[in-house]
Amino acid sequence: MTPLEIEEVLKESQFFKDLDEDVIRKIAKLGKVISLKGGEHVFTQGDFGEKIYIIMDGYVMLERATDLGERQGRVVIDALGKGRFLGCWSTLLNEPHILMSTASCQKPTTVISIRGSELREIMLSDFELGFHVMERLCFQLRDRIQAAYGALEKV
Repeated sequence: MTPLEIEEVLKESQFFKDLDEDVIRKIAKLGKVISLKGGEHVFTQGDFGEKIYIIMDGYVMLERATDLGERQGRVVIDALGKGRFLGCWSTLLNEPHILMSTASCQKPTTVISIRGSELREIMLSDFELGFHVMERLCFQLRDRIQAAYGALEKV
């Protein structure tokens, strides 16, 4: 996949839409395309996370393993399709972190992977863009936290 094709996907994504084309071009150069089979994981709870992901095609379940003594299992936090975004802590904190969920592909899925520290460098070079991306990250975190609490209430 070419950087131009990655640009098109980013422009249509929930997270990067409405950004300036020059900025999208810079971000697209950071992107790496990853193809996964159904049943494979984009990432796994407990691993170190350093990247964000945009779903190009496919379907991903964001799940958290729970252990409440006698009650163990997995709860679905969110179901994500084309254009949706996963990950963010590495971009916010500029360091790897322990992933709090697993992203499982429900069918063949293609994602764009971007190292959070590299996205952060672009954000630091343009504070207006940095604020814009940080605001979107905060909304994303809010939505995921609300979804996680809703999922845990069902346990």
